[in-house]
Amino acid sequence: MAQDPLVIFTPSGKRGRVASGTPVLDAARQLGVDLDSVCGGRGICSKCQVAPSFGEFSKHGVTARPDALSEWNAVEARYDRVRGLKEGRRLGCQAQILGDVVIDVPPESQVHRQVVRKDAAIRAITMDPATRLHFVEVAEPDMHEPSGDFERLARALRDQWGIEEITAELSLMGKLQPVLRKGGWKVTVAVFADHRGGPARVLDIWPGLHEGGLYGLAIDLGSTTIAAHLCDLDTGEVKASAGVMNPQIRFGEDLMSRVSYSMMNPGGDREMTKAVREALNRLATGIAADAGLDPALIVETVVVCNPVMHHLLMGFDPVELGQAPFALVTSQAMALAASDLELTAINPCARTYVLPCIAGHVGADAAAVALSEEPGLSDELVLVVDVGTNAELLLGDRTRVLACSSPTGPAFEGAQISSGQRAAPGAIEKLRIDPETKEPRFRVIGCELWSDEPGFAAATAQSGITGICGSGIIEAVAEMRIAGLLDASGLIGSAEQTGTPRCEAEGRTHAYLIHDGTAEGGPRITVTQGDIRAIQLAKSALYAGARLLMDERGVDAVDRVTLAGAFGAHISPLHAMVLGMIPDVPLDRVTSAGNAAGTGARIALCSRAARARIEREVREITKVETAIAPRFQEHFVAASAIPHASDPFPHLRAEVALPEVGFNTGGDGDRGARKRRRRA
Repeated sequence: MAQDPLVIFTPSGKRGRVASGTPVLDAARQLGVDLDSVCGGRGICSKCQVAPSFGEFSKHGVTARPDALSEWNAVEARYDRVRGLKEGRRLGCQAQILGDVVIDVPPESQVHRQVVRKDAAIRAITMDPATRLHFVEVAEPDMHEPSGDFERLARALRDQWGIEEITAELSLMGKLQPVLRKGGWKVTVAVFADHRGGPARVLDIWPGLHEGGLYGLAIDLGSTTIAAHLCDLDTGEVKASAGVMNPQIRFGEDLMSRVSYSMMNPGGDREMTKAVREALNRLATGIAADAGLDPALIVETVVVCNPVMHHLLMGFDPVELGQAPFALVTSQAMALAASDLELTAINPCARTYVLPCIAGHVGADAAAVALSEEPGLSDELVLVVDVGTNAELLLGDRTRVLACSSPTGPAFEGAQISSGQRAAPGAIEKLRIDPETKEPRFRVIGCELWSDEPGFAAATAQSGITGICGSGIIEAVAEMRIAGLLDASGLIGSAEQTGTPRCEAEGRTHAYLIHDGTAEGGPRITVTQGDIRAIQLAKSALYAGARLLMDERGVDAVDRVTLAGAFGAHISPLHAMVLGMIPDVPLDRVTSAGNAAGTGARIALCSRAARARIEREVREITKVETAIAPRFQEHFVAASAIPHASDPFPHLRAEVALPEVGFNTGGDGDRGARKRRRRA
């Protein structure tokens, strides 16, 4: 008796014998092969395309003859005529297995296809979205077998897709009957299946085969800015990205000022909740328009944020987060109807997933960074710093991961800086100061030329030179230190002390002039002594947080530093080290991860398995509370010097020589001269 045909699927390597005449799609399902389908084998969606191979395969011990698959049929011919099939491709739902064969499943036909992240370290995201499309044929009503249309839809999903139980919102029920009849009882449904189980949920329904796609929003809700990625839930492709300023800034620039606003103003928390929800709706509408999509096709959102933003988004009063022991209403991940958060600009039945908070002031954004950067899988001790108004830090390796937050304030993002502004065209983002002449040169956002290069004035005529953003102020302060305009204590020298008239007197202190645009009606852009102090406060908090984590691990050094956050992506490692923002490591061991929190949100949007994984992992992260740590103040004070009062920073000093200058308001010269005068 002849054996059943042997089929071998690549790249999975799965193999097995199936009855002759079995469609490739059915064989794939029997053997657990990752082969996609929306139409359920009707030959109309093309998701199940495969590439059969024929010939002798010694590796697999099989010879595949050209007649191992059934001949091209009318369904495939029609599809090829209307839409086209790549040469050598077959529809898995139509091609039948008649003999031994090797079949390749191309990446675009895999259910859990992988997409490569373009920001941060290159690695793959395995697609496993919670919401998927299913095409079904629903039985028509029959007077002799009474049942509702929804019950017959449920039966069709069970019989044709193995979805055992479904539920739906009332609004979806209301559109069910006209859609079923318009589609001739053939419809496509968007079905949401939660990673924690329970009945599947029908989010939307379309007549016939819906080919307009499904989309989700990955949202990083920050204290200062809100960033969002619009993602294709089938491919993981980012269709559009956008960001807006968080309108809560008008209630306070940092988190604690917003908590104070809630404490001091009855109903203040509700004001802030309304403001941020309205901003999310505007952002969703705008990003859908940018991508040319109907916002109703956005059926899922994933949100990451710090605990204060988490509470204000959810409608929780954040007052308890303003005082020890910094109790959260809940630290668990939350799966909600988007309508619960008044997200009305997207699909009315859309779902929202909020990542878990770690504890206290270490929130879902830190969990998202952990999901993206995976410090718990590192063989080296890595410090991940998500730089922002409220910085989150993770320190860990395979043995243990620690986390803390540091209240850096908005200075790193250009706020509370005299010429500061958000990162926008015209803002100085890079700056260099000649150590000999003390003259600056700079680049602005929107122009690739440096200010001393030909054509710069014409290239920036439209945007102008408007201010200095966060990365620009960091480079400016660090360059001032390298050029000897700033001493280790953070004091700016006078024109006489520094040898440049760009150091101008401002009362009892001095400021450094970067650009004077007043002749053209523009601003004078300076770095003032107040700007230096604001940066010192921010960087001291950041460094002190890192040192507390290192103390907890019992180490004085880390192997690697990763700068995360949309702002962190633009920080120069050298200038960050000159400031003493981060512990001393070789500069080639400082890398950028881009907006890691946003990437973590995107991973969670595209993968149910990732949601389950981060919910487990946050329970294993040790939280270090900076607000009550005895040594925080000690570390903070030592870190106020530039780069540091006691840490010698040997790796930094191997890269750049920091001048040993010292200034005071009385006009003294270098520190050595003052010491000599005291001895005399």
